[in-house]
Amino acid sequence: MDIKEIQSLIKFVAKSGASEVKLEMEDIKITIRTGSTGSGSPETTIVQQIPVPQATAAAPAPQAPAAQEAAAPAPADTKKADDDSKYITIKSPIIGTFYRKPSPDKPPFVEVGTSIKKGDVLCVIEAMKLFNDIESEVSGKIVKILVDDSSPVEFDQPLFLVDPS
Repeated sequence: MDIKEIQSLIKFVAKSGASEVKLEMEDIKITIRTGSTGSGSPETTIVQQIPVPQATAAAPAPQAPAAQEAAAPAPADTKKADDDSKYITIKSPIIGTFYRKPSPDKPPFVEVGTSIKKGDVLCVIEAMKLFNDIESEVSGKIVKILVDDSSPVEFDQPLFLVDPS
């Protein structure tokens, strides 16, 4: 399914008056939700997930043992969650593709350990062929980068952990 077919599907759903349409095929999953905003214009949200073939083949095997081991590391997971609670999570404001660098030949905006201040650009997210600078709303130090470069991100997905102290 190419971008023109997806755009046609979005227009069709918007005109049909349906509030939600889900389409699942072998390599793609699309959910289109429409609704009215305060201005009366339709709002459309698209969610795409295209799994990497290598990861799909390897994923089922480790899942069974991981489910069996889930009970054992629960105390460690709780401790880790407590450790992370002192950090501020910077989340994605939009759906798109996450990039750590302004362009392939430039250095990343931030690394683990980088001190940041409010308004600093942390990354860019490409959505609909537009590159959106994601700026920090807090000052602190980058503790962890939670997303790989060139990965798709969802709305409200955690991107960075920041130590505000």
